[in-house]
Amino acid sequence: MEYRNLGNSGLQVPVLSLGTGTFGGTNEFFQRWGQTDEKEAARLIDICLERGINFFDTANVYSIGDSEIVLGKALKGKRDKSIVSTKATFQMGEHPNEKGSSRYHLMNALEDSLKRLNTDYMDLYLMHGFDRNTPVEETLRTLDNMVKSGKVRYIGCSNFASWQLMKSLSVSERLNLEKYIVYQGYYSLIGRDYEQELMPLLEDQNMGLMVWSPLGWGRLTGKIKRGMEMKDGRIKSGGAIGSPPVEDEFLFNVVDVLEKISNEIGKSIPQIAINWLLRKKTVSNIVIGARNEKQLLSNIESVGWNLSEEHLDQLNKISEQTPIYPHWVGDR
Repeated sequence: MEYRNLGNSGLQVPVLSLGTGTFGGTNEFFQRWGQTDEKEAARLIDICLERGINFFDTANVYSIGDSEIVLGKALKGKRDKSIVSTKATFQMGEHPNEKGSSRYHLMNALEDSLKRLNTDYMDLYLMHGFDRNTPVEETLRTLDNMVKSGKVRYIGCSNFASWQLMKSLSVSERLNLEKYIVYQGYYSLIGRDYEQELMPLLEDQNMGLMVWSPLGWGRLTGKIKRGMEMKDGRIKSGGAIGSPPVEDEFLFNVVDVLEKISNEIGKSIPQIAINWLLRKKTVSNIVIGARNEKQLLSNIESVGWNLSEEHLDQLNKISEQTPIYPHWVGDR
């Protein structure tokens, strides 16, 4: 397994981590992702650890806490061998203060996550989204205190716009507070918006990217192809709800090239899509998901080889997106 620094830190992490959105599956939205129970989760974690993947990513909102509970139980006796990240910000209850990035909510959210995960510290604590209703200074001072207390080791953020991230980094620098070391964001062959604003920012600020949904919300699994009836899976079961938008013809064009390369090199469509990401600047880690052992083992095989320059060029061209303003103005 290849290891890289997690963004702007000295922490070495495997290039793949296991996302646990499928763990629990106890509410309607997350049931479409999967319903992995404690026994199944423990087996998936053992497979990861045997292959050098010791990084596990969850969030308090996944099945409203049940993903953290399942992960915590599955990691019993293995916590000291593992790196764990969780997230907070999104709605966890009906009360107005059960969401956001206020000091009130984050302090409660962290304690709740630690209890559910059965641990006394978090390796990486991420803001799941930007809270426009809370001063950035309040959020960052709270996170800084968490690091100083020893309950959090590193902090990061997810789903921020570029200006929101840059403002946060600037405030941290001005007030001498802990900085976000890594950004968790959506990036895939059918979703390259990240490259236009966020990637240059992360490169400039020496941050890293944790990729979520590297297979385009399940659209790059090989189950969706031109002129073929959709096979059973996350999308067919209604899992497209809340997913990044993509036009069918664009998707089919990308999958056509993926299938062509797959036939040439003997790798699966998902393995090629993940390997393409591993060659991209700023990528520290890719969060892979798996409903079962077979999917996990297949996704792990994305590492240990490299696409040729010719194949990279083919994929880059077919998946290229029109730049947004002002990036199409002049030679930038």
